[in-house]
Amino acid sequence: MKPPTVFLGEMTNPEVEAFVKTNRMVIVPTGAVEQHGPHGPLLTDVLIPNEVARRAAPALGAAVAPPINYALSYPHKGFTGVVYLRMETFRALVEDIAIGLAAMGFTRILNGHYDNTYALAYACASAADRLPADARAFPINYWDGMPPEVMTEYASIEKGMHANAAETSAVLRINPNLVDMDKANAEFPPFPPFTANAGAVHTAFFFSNPGSVYWATKSGTWGDARQSTAEMGERYLEASVASTIAVLDNIEKMFEAMPPR
Repeated sequence: MKPPTVFLGEMTNPEVEAFVKTNRMVIVPTGAVEQHGPHGPLLTDVLIPNEVARRAAPALGAAVAPPINYALSYPHKGFTGVVYLRMETFRALVEDIAIGLAAMGFTRILNGHYDNTYALAYACASAADRLPADARAFPINYWDGMPPEVMTEYASIEKGMHANAAETSAVLRINPNLVDMDKANAEFPPFPPFTANAGAVHTAFFFSNPGSVYWATKSGTWGDARQSTAEMGERYLEASVASTIAVLDNIEKMFEAMPPR
């Protein structure tokens, strides 16, 4: 007998028909094909959200759609290991996927890679008029709901935010054969002192300039990947699952409190 699965791509057509009768949420892990230092696989940003979605799906009553592998990795232009879509291509792709999943019967469609965040929101807004009245498509990042003290343990100016210990550890936990720990390194961009909100400065520099990560780092690492362990990866994944579930609970309550009029 075929075992049950949360992965939409592993379901048969009758299984999907049965699933959407009682469960209407689908998560679309959205990542990138881009370099992750000398030690991490190009699919790091797909592997992590896919695993977070797999773990979170049973508690949410959700299916996990096949991930979107190619996306907006233009800040990494200059490195060999990067493939990225044009903005309009990516937005059109997300819109069409959302509409297709809604046609299947899903009413909650979630997308989640940092460089993709704004474009995902715009794509979901653009698709809204073509979705059924009871369907919602929106983006979240798996770290959005982490308390500040948890978030700073894994990602910050000091801890790094790309190919760092947290990301590398998560991949070590998912599949250690994909990480070359012999080449794990530490590098931090030579940021000037910030006298304003660093997030706004990062947005202006990294989001607006193709090749900005290539300018800022020699190796592509931002952090200290040498500290990576599978144990840290498990903690990071657990925190990411809790974050995802908490954010989605709050989003549902938001929709309930303010329905369309």
